[in-house]
Amino acid sequence: MSTPTRNTEGKPRLSILCPVYNEENVVPLFWGRIAPVIKDLSAQFEVHLVFLDNCSTDATYDVIQALRADHDNIFLLRLSANVGYQKSLQCGLVTIESDVYAFIDVDCEDPPEMLKDFVEQYNEGYDIVYGIRKSRPESELLLFMRRGFYRVVRALADEDSILLMAEFSLFCREVRDAIINETNSFPFIRSNIARVGFRRKGVEYTRHHRIAGETNYNFSGMMVFAIAGILTTTTLPLRLPIYTFPFWLVLLFACGAAGIVTGSAWWFLCAFMLFSAYVGFCLMFIALYLARSYKNTLGRPNATIHQRLSVLPEARHG
Repeated sequence: MSTPTRNTEGKPRLSILCPVYNEENVVPLFWGRIAPVIKDLSAQFEVHLVFLDNCSTDATYDVIQALRADHDNIFLLRLSANVGYQKSLQCGLVTIESDVYAFIDVDCEDPPEMLKDFVEQYNEGYDIVYGIRKSRPESELLLFMRRGFYRVVRALADEDSILLMAEFSLFCREVRDAIINETNSFPFIRSNIARVGFRRKGVEYTRHHRIAGETNYNFSGMMVFAIAGILTTTTLPLRLPIYTFPFWLVLLFACGAAGIVTGSAWWFLCAFMLFSAYVGFCLMFIALYLARSYKNTLGRPNATIHQRLSVLPEARHG
């Protein structure tokens, strides 16, 4: 296990990892919300706010640098390309050395003030403290789909899954070390946090409206994220053809028998379509999992840091 980082006063280090992409108007407002929280937490921790800039194309980088000029506890990890939300979080975890880690989005939909509640639970002995989104300002249809997704993932997962958990969380160094000890071309951080175990506590809250700007997360992105998350957490689609084979066999036999008895070619066509659907289903998921396995074996990094444009905290030991 890595040696914990400590500052000269002996305080443990808390690193707040905040992914950003084209949030030039949001970053100053976010800082206005989180600055008092950091001040309060500084009584216990050496608090670092690390922005994970996913290669923004607007003035986000310059806005963060302007904040850095006045605050030496703000840092910036700039990625060389837009690799997506999950991979940027993983890159932050792998790169930043700390004793305690927290994830929070810059849009303040997850209230920064809740980090103090997370720390209270952490001080009670919990290794993982995470937010449970009890309600959120969305349509009933989208809320229904989200709840359904969480429950499907939990029901299908090969390993433990935390219901209604997102990435808004705080956890200790041991949890971080366990999370990054994994090779995955499509990381699914919330699933990784659940998988590693440890003592954990959920804190309910109401998600707020975005503080400013436009979200970079659309419906198609949600669908891709949902499908990829299911593929990452379960192998059931690979096993399902085995479980359902007797059912398909009975259907094929029934269609064939009906075709022989009635002499209708439509029954044989139906049998052919059922057989094609079964084979197509098998090949589709085999191809998806094979592609994922192939990418995992390439050993390519999920993200590359633009070192010249990044300002990272020192990894101090002792």
